[in-house]
Amino acid sequence: MSLSADQIRQVAHLARLELRDDEVDHYAEQLSRILEMVDQLSAVDTQGVVPMAHPLAMVQRLRIDEVSETDRRADYQAQAPAVQDGLFMVPKVLE
Repeated sequence: MSLSADQIRQVAHLARLELRDDEVDHYAEQLSRILEMVDQLSAVDTQGVVPMAHPLAMVQRLRIDEVSETDRRADYQAQAPAVQDGLFMVPKVLE
């Protein structure tokens, strides 16, 4: 797939990028090559291929889920100007 100079300028405009005239042809060539590579990848038959999260067969090491600090909500809310039902009350911002 080959991109025209007008298409490159339109994409640059949408991305809020400023391109000089001498850069347009360079980016047109590069983006066209990227789109050709995507077309090649799309043509590959992936029927029956199981999706994977990582290319290596590794197990994620997880830390033990245990409480490391005590609940200090009451201490923090005791210093707040307004609290109701365990929630901080703040002034209305929107009408």
